[in-house]
Amino acid sequence: MIKIASFTLLALALAGCAQRAELRPAAGESLPPAPFGARTTPDADALLEPPVLAVPTRTTELRSRSEEREDDPFDLPPQ
Repeated sequence: MIKIASFTLLALALAGCAQRAELRPAAGESLPPAPFGARTTPDADALLEPPVLAVPTRTTELRSRSEEREDDPFDLPPQ
């Protein structure tokens, strides 16, 4: 009985974590001040968007066929 109750409580707690709603500052609070040099204070959506440096785009080109590797002068046998 205790296992069922604890499992139910855990499931309800996890279900509450998945709530999706628009984020707003708490009552009586404001958004953080504008970053140094910024002309305006970013809104909540702009603060949640990661900068380009945090999520870089993929720049590697996938190979479509096998190719011979170039000779690597640093690929030395073990001593």
